[in-house]
Amino acid sequence: MSIRLLKCAVSIIIFTTLLSGCRDRTVTTVENKPESQTGYYHFTDALGQEIRVKNPQRVVALMGSFADTWVKAGGELCGVTEDAFDEKGLMLPENVASVGMYNSPNLETIIGLNPDLVILSSETKEHAALKDVFKQAGITAAYFNVTYFEDYLSMLRICTDITARKDLYEKNGLDIKQQIETVIKKNVPSSSPRILFLITYSGGAVAKNSECMTGRMLKDLGCTNLADENKSLLKEFTMEAIIKEDPDYIFVVPMGNDEAQAKKNLEESIEKNPAWNGLKAVQRHRYIILPKENFLYKPNEKWGESYVYLSEILNGSR
Repeated sequence: MSIRLLKCAVSIIIFTTLLSGCRDRTVTTVENKPESQTGYYHFTDALGQEIRVKNPQRVVALMGSFADTWVKAGGELCGVTEDAFDEKGLMLPENVASVGMYNSPNLETIIGLNPDLVILSSETKEHAALKDVFKQAGITAAYFNVTYFEDYLSMLRICTDITARKDLYEKNGLDIKQQIETVIKKNVPSSSPRILFLITYSGGAVAKNSECMTGRMLKDLGCTNLADENKSLLKEFTMEAIIKEDPDYIFVVPMGNDEAQAKKNLEESIEKNPAWNGLKAVQRHRYIILPKENFLYKPNEKWGESYVYLSEILNGSR
């Protein structure tokens, strides 16, 4: 090979290398642009997945309260589970499809909607089982865990960041936080009321401690939950245990759609005991059935109303 040809070959190699280097730097620069420029939003979900979304328009929510949160964040839905209608009572457009029950969603229907984002609960085993399925199908699936108000506030923040509706984060989140803080500050009991919190179902009732949604509200308002002190109540709930503890208040939330039936079950399983009427809470009319809309289902933007409701009971104004 002549010197001239050798020089030309070297020049071509150098030029190609430089061109390749320029292409690599260009890609890196694009990927590292701020979110406001790329349009993508990144967050880590409740399962530790790194989620990357860009203005999703076809969103499916597999829990009624999550569907409500997405709507309250200014988003639109193409599919929801039945509890969005019969429990949350959401008024959604007619073209929003039902994708089954929240604990048995119809996978075929969901995929058929061609969603660009599916919102699920990390605490629902049927949802967690779908993670790999959605990943293989190339569908973005984000998991959330909402038990307390701060969990709702965190989810709302992510959703309003995605929809670019900071105003709705303030209206449906920060304003509610301020309301709750005000209620807690005003509700400082002279002594901590000893309370029993029950969830009733067809087979009877179970005691709940302060680690559940309503239990946490009562704790925030200065109550002492008997199931926190006596953990055996969580495993074996009996009328004898109630008599022994003799709480100042008994709060009950009926589970299920038929509230009348739930109350009947409560009467047959607990209230029929002759010792029931001798309880301090019953004698002082502090045996209270709470509305499930505020104390069983996630109240979302009405979380503040739930705190007010309990506060009024505790200070005697309700």
